[in-house]
Amino acid sequence: MSANDNLETWLAQEQEIQQRLAAGPGPGVARPEQIAGKTGLEVMQALLQGEIPYAAIAQTLDFLIVEVGDGSAIFQGTPGPQHFNPMGTVHGGWFATLLDSALGCAVHTKMPPGRAYTTAELSVNIVRALTPKVPRVRAIGRVIHCGRQLATAEAQLVGPDGTLYAHATTTCLVFDLQHKPAGGATT
Repeated sequence: MSANDNLETWLAQEQEIQQRLAAGPGPGVARPEQIAGKTGLEVMQALLQGEIPYAAIAQTLDFLIVEVGDGSAIFQGTPGPQHFNPMGTVHGGWFATLLDSALGCAVHTKMPPGRAYTTAELSVNIVRALTPKVPRVRAIGRVIHCGRQLATAEAQLVGPDGTLYAHATTTCLVFDLQHKPAGGATT
C-alpha cells in the first residue's frame, strides 16, 4: 500500500472515530460506575466507541485513539504549528505525550477489573524531526510484559509511508484501583 493510500485509510478511520467521540460524552474523566467491573481492554473499547469520556489532552494536542487490542493501542496525531518549537519542527513534548498515550493505553488493555497503572519511567528517542510536510503520524504501542506490580511496553511513531520518527519504552507501576464512595464521602 502506498503512503497516499495509507494516509487516506488513516483519515477515513479518523473521521469515523471523531464522529463517534463527538456523539459521546466528550472529554473528561470516567465515573467509577462507568468502569466498575470492566477489564482495561473493555474500558479502552468503551472509550473508542464514545461510551465514556476521552482524555481532554487529546483535543489540546490534536491526537486521538484509533485502535485498541489485547496489549496494544494506536494513537494518531496531527502535528500543527501550535506544536512547533522556535526552529519550526514539532516540539519533543508532543512526541513524548503521543507515545506515552499509546504506551499507557496498551498497558491499560492488560489490566483486570479493579487494577490500574501509572507511568513510572518513560524513555523517548526522537530519530527524525517532524515538519509541516508530515500530515499525520501514528504511535503504535505494544505491551512487552505485564505483571502484578510492573508492566513494560514499547512504541513507535511512524508516518503513513512507514518512516520512523521516534520510538519509546515505558515502565508502569500496577496497583489496585480504589475510588472514593459516591458523593465524595470518605471512610
